[in-house]
This record gives sequence, structure tokens and C-alpha cells, in this order.
Amino acid sequence: MRLFWALVARFHQPAQVITTVFGVTVLLGTALLSSPLATSSGKPADWLTALFTATSAVCVNGLTVVDTATHWSAFGEVVIAVLIQVGGLGIMTLATVFTLLVSRRLGLRARLSAQAETKVLNGSDLRRVVGKVVVFNLTCEAVVGTVLTLRFVLGYGEPVGRGLYLGLFHAVSSFNNAGFALWPDSLVRFAADPWVCLTVATAVIVGGLGYPVVFELRRSWRRPGRWSLLTRITLTVTTVLLAGGTLVFLVTEWTNPRTLGPMDGQGKLLAAFFTAVMPRSAGFNSLDITQMHPSSWLITELLMFVGGGSAGTAGGIKVTTLGLLTFIVWAELRGESRVNIGHRRLTEAAQRQAVSLTVLSVGLVALFTYVLLVLTPHSLDRVLFEVVSAFGTTGLSVGVASVVSPVAQVLLTLLMFIGRIGPLTLGSALALKERTRRYELPEEDVIVG
Repeated sequence: MRLFWALVARFHQPAQVITTVFGVTVLLGTALLSSPLATSSGKPADWLTALFTATSAVCVNGLTVVDTATHWSAFGEVVIAVLIQVGGLGIMTLATVFTLLVSRRLGLRARLSAQAETKVLNGSDLRRVVGKVVVFNLTCEAVVGTVLTLRFVLGYGEPVGRGLYLGLFHAVSSFNNAGFALWPDSLVRFAADPWVCLTVATAVIVGGLGYPVVFELRRSWRRPGRWSLLTRITLTVTTVLLAGGTLVFLVTEWTNPRTLGPMDGQGKLLAAFFTAVMPRSAGFNSLDITQMHPSSWLITELLMFVGGGSAGTAGGIKVTTLGLLTFIVWAELRGESRVNIGHRRLTEAAQRQAVSLTVLSVGLVALFTYVLLVLTPHSLDRVLFEVVSAFGTTGLSVGVASVVSPVAQVLLTLLMFIGRIGPLTLGSALALKERTRRYELPEEDVIVG
């Protein structure tokens, strides 16, 4: 562990550390999945399939180019589950915990690196916070795994060992918003089962809220007036997106004979809610995505692009970014010089970060969509869906990733990595040094619009 932090010390910014360590983890996962032990056939997987799957697992994405249940052996599935756990919990969080257990000491650079990974606003209590993150993560996965195991064993007649294996794997996959499933149709066979669907959906929501929000709710859930701005925005935007998404899917897919059409009213509501939750960043699906109307694809793309909460296991630009952009636009429409949210004033740094992150994200999605349109014969709607899913670390697919050329798969792999690390984090990691301007230039207005 001292060697690890010695290597960390060679970098100038925590963002560089996070990017490098995630990259190394992907390479290690690729090597393990390339082993003959990792495939059900006993033959080594080709490097691109192993790389794509390892990246998808570490980046808690869920996009696959082969069927997880049939292509990989038990060893390969365990490797995928471990990569999901490591990626979801955070490389730097795990390294910090191990360092604390070994030496009970934590250097300043290590604290800054772990603080950047866990999005802790105050680094003074980092040791306590990281411990809580790990305990909370493992506890939630244990609860979800227990419920799913009981359901698989008692409701579907699975042997106890197999039921436990399925329960734990999907608990890790759902809480970390990964979306890897051990059935070829994901969770379509459980579309009308509230025990499976609601358990998985709850795990996805809780894991995607973000640790700061969850911890604050646990401390003062009875006193909403004391909630921080982060918690209020996260909960409000999350509720609006879940409710709005459920309503839209009910309306657009109600009579679709290939999705909600054959179900009764309760089944339609459950499936629509599940379909609204999954684009937060989890790639499970209880409806056949390829059979949904194009209008439903568009809403799914918007939900995938937004993602979940900050400092959680979800991807996307985050619900907090969407909330901040809404208030920024509202303040501009009202002609106000400051952005006020409730009884708080939003800092200019937060405004710049929200706008920059959104602009960079839109640009990345547009760029990769264009390139993949040139490289593949697929239509715009299918390519855009796959690109947004890769960037938002969602994993929902309309079948493009598994049939495109190797070059296109490499591009999707790169986009998954960028989506997990974050455009701003990656940009900061690539910067050799930060520049501080020691003077101010004269102002000049520019006509906008």
C-alpha cells in the first residue's frame, strides 16, 4: 500500500490519480477476462471483448458485446462482479480504507485523492466518511441480496446455492448501477414480479442518490428545513424525473402490443416505473427496448444523459447539474444578476462547472454519434441511443454495440471510460498544470443570440 501511495505522489492532481488507477484496473480486468478460465467454452476471449466487458464493469455501465450468462464462466462472472464492486465503490475509497486498516495514518495527498473520488466537501472528516461509505455500500448489497435470494429460491425453485449466487450478483450489479444480468433477456421474465423489480429499482435509486445525500437523510430525514442545497435539488429533480418518466412510458407504451399492451393495469404501472428508473444509470430492462416506440427512446436518452446524483454510483451529467441549469436559466429570464435557490445564493464556480460539464457532455455525445454514424450502417436513432447509454454509463442497448466494427467498439469503450471518470475530471487529469491569472483584463459585452 505504501508503494501505491508512492506512485500516487508522482501525480500533481487527484483527478490524474483517479483516471490512472481506473485505467490500470480496466487493464487488470481485461487480463483476467482474457484467461481461458473466464469463458464457458474454455477458449480465451479476444482482447477486444475482454477490454469492452472489463471497461463496462469497472465503469458500472452494463453495455455488452456478448451474452454475460452464456459467454462467461462462473470465474468470469465473479471477475465481472468484483470489477463492478471496485468501480462502484471507487478505487480511491478502497485504497484509503486499506491504508487506514494497515497504518491508521493518511497523508495529505492521499486524503485529497480520496476526497476527490468520494466528493466529500470537507476533507477534515474524510476517514469517518469513507468508513461509512463502505459500510453503507456493503449493508445495502447484503439486504438486496437477501431479498433476491429468498425470492429466487422460494418463488422460482432455484437451489439455495444458485439462488444465493444470483441474489448477490444482481445485488452488486443493481446497487452499483451496473445493469449486468445473468439472463439473456435481462429482467424481462420478471416484468410482472414486484419482489424482483421493486427490489432492484430501490437499489438503483438508493445507489444513485449519492452518499452525501443518503447520509444527510439518515441524520435529519424528519427535518427537511435543515437539508442542504445538494440534498434538496437531488431529491426534487429525482422525484420529478421518476414520476415524469413513469407517466410518459405509460402514455406512449400503453397500447404497444410488444411492450405494455398485454399487461394488466398493475403490471403496466410496475413495468413503466421500472423502465423510468433504469435510465438513471442501470442497464436492466423488463421491457424489450428494441420494441419500444421512438418517442420512448427519446425520453430514455434524456433520462440516461441526466443520470443520477453526485457522488453516487450513477453516471450522466447528474441531476444536480440539471437542477442548477434550471435555476441559472430562470435567473437569466428574470434578469437577475445572481442565481438564488431558496435562501441560498449559488456560487459562480458552481454555475461555471454546471455549464461546462453540460456543454462538454453534449459535445462528446455529438462527436461520437457522428463518428459512429460514419463507421456503421445503423440509423441515427439507434446510434444516438447507444452513444448516450455508453456516456451515461447506463448499459441499455438496442443491439448496436454487439454488431458494430472493432473500431466502433473501441470508441464505445473509450466513451464508457470518459463517462465514468467525467469530462471535467478527465480534462483536469490531462492538464499538465493549473494556471492562475494574476491580473484582470478589461470587460467588454458581446451580443448573445
